[in-house]
Amino acid sequence: MDWMNFTPQQSLLGGLLIGLATALLWLLNGRIAGISGIAAGSLTSSCTERWWRLAFVLGLVLSSWVWLLLAPLPEVQVTSNYQLVALAGLLVGFGARLGSGCTSGHGICGLSRLSGRSLVATVTFMTVAMVTVFVVRHLL
Repeated sequence: MDWMNFTPQQSLLGGLLIGLATALLWLLNGRIAGISGIAAGSLTSSCTERWWRLAFVLGLVLSSWVWLLLAPLPEVQVTSNYQLVALAGLLVGFGARLGSGCTSGHGICGLSRLSGRSLVATVTFMTVAMVTVFVVRHLL
């Protein structure tokens, strides 16, 4: 752990905001805040469904610019090959589609609803992520 850059207050605040947004979407709209489902639905849903989905995705994109007004964003250094990063992103999207949801839908919303299917999906996501990191960092 990088103790020099450990930010428990910001992490707690971020987690609380994610939980609040998730609860509000569920309570006010009856929808689960699964990002992959919301993003996919913004392209394929009916007109009335499309607007709230587009607003949600736009909020995700614009939030980093709003944060820039409050504090500087951390510097991002990509040390990997950009083609490999693009391939990884496509594989994550494929996996989210294959798993009928992503980590936000299963890991945050599904687990909080005590969904067995979401528990299996989240354990699978995390296991594959750990194995991938081990293989990339230690075997390749």
